[in-house]
Amino acid sequence: MNQNKNNLVKDAIEPLKSEAPLIIYIDLKSPYAYLSIEPTRNMLKELGIVADWRPFVLDIPSYLGSAKLGKGGKKVAKQNRTEEQWSDVKYAYFDCRRYANLSDKTIRGTVKIWNTDLPAIGLLWLKNFANLTEQCAENSCLERYIDKIYDSFWKREFDAEDIAEILALLEQIDAPTDGFLTYAESEGAALNSRLQQSFFDAGIYGVPTYILPGQSETDPQHEKFFGREHLPRISWLLSGRKGAAPSVAYNLPNQVDKEVLAKSATDQLPETRLPSDTHKLKTFFDFNSAHSYLALESIKAIKKEGISIEWKPFPGKQLKAPDKELPEEDRGTKHRRIRREYIANDIQRYAPHDLRDIYREADCQFADMGLLWLQKKLKVDTDVVDSYVTRVFHLLWKDSGSVNTASDIEKIIIELGISVEGWKEYSKEIGLEHLEEAHSQIDPKTINLTPVFFIGTEPFQGHSQLPLVIARLKSGI
Repeated sequence: MNQNKNNLVKDAIEPLKSEAPLIIYIDLKSPYAYLSIEPTRNMLKELGIVADWRPFVLDIPSYLGSAKLGKGGKKVAKQNRTEEQWSDVKYAYFDCRRYANLSDKTIRGTVKIWNTDLPAIGLLWLKNFANLTEQCAENSCLERYIDKIYDSFWKREFDAEDIAEILALLEQIDAPTDGFLTYAESEGAALNSRLQQSFFDAGIYGVPTYILPGQSETDPQHEKFFGREHLPRISWLLSGRKGAAPSVAYNLPNQVDKEVLAKSATDQLPETRLPSDTHKLKTFFDFNSAHSYLALESIKAIKKEGISIEWKPFPGKQLKAPDKELPEEDRGTKHRRIRREYIANDIQRYAPHDLRDIYREADCQFADMGLLWLQKKLKVDTDVVDSYVTRVFHLLWKDSGSVNTASDIEKIIIELGISVEGWKEYSKEIGLEHLEEAHSQIDPKTINLTPVFFIGTEPFQGHSQLPLVIARLKSGI
């Protein structure tokens, strides 16, 4: 390869603009970024386009606290995380491992929060030697660098903070190395520092982040997506918006047989792996959650797969509105603000209609009891229960109606053609007991997003998980 740099990587890089139709931000220490690389490449190949791969160095302690394992890499030696932060971190690794197992990848929990500036500088170095098309070519230096460094790092075989290991890796993939050490300590370090700040200031806060730059002077707006679950939507946008807009989904690899699916089962006890009825999906949801509402049609669609829904009412975490931007914000404060702004925009992007108030706190105890009354007292058909859940969601989110009283729920029950005899008495006595029992079935501290699906004791948060959930249920795993 030509050892003369083409000076393609400059301070002039704009966070939300590129000659490529897609910008992708990744960081070595993110397992979610690792899992996104293969499906992203597959999408690019199918569409016949290239992407602008860029490094974004996460500052994890600023929003998730920090922790460090002691010798042996098993017990926590130092940490400053809240119980909620620990719950988020533990679920993230739990979730990533089952998807890694589907494609024979290894993800071992890291012993500390790594500084990944050097891997970022290495990626910027390689971008100096090839244009975007060459960077995305199969088996290019950039592709080999990403594959090698991620694979080694997540097997705990690579020290991301050792410049000698970065240099050795560049040599292993036959990349240019003349001048790299000087670049990494001077020009590259300064460039990376400036770019990281500009990326964050532009609203990049996590990885993988996908940016669709404005495609022309008449289309100046960009779109930002955080997470590989948006790849179906991104593909739809890049291919000309043909057909209905897809929902979020962690699409499975093309070849996923029963044996491969079994590897994703993190609940290894055979007697607890399967629910009592493999044709039912235990679904914890919150009428007051915009995310649960957006998942409604995707959840109901699984009935076409011969799977019925066992609806479980659950009071999820309240969605928080972003704080107002302050003249001087520390990184953690700014991170929380732009993350909440993104979540709000993302909800509206996928909503079937404009959602007026995604932060409201509706009193849903009577709506929850109405569901339990139909299930436990009347034991109605699952189709009737589905209709009830749909009607309550639409009343709240589409019609801006009230479910605050027993009378509000009575009207819905009558609309469904069901006698309301005994309903109000139920809502004052037994219903309250059933409600407390239903709400206590899972620890709210362990759940950060509804809906939550369970196969045995194994949780799946968010309806992006449905492809794997359906595949597992249909295979009896």
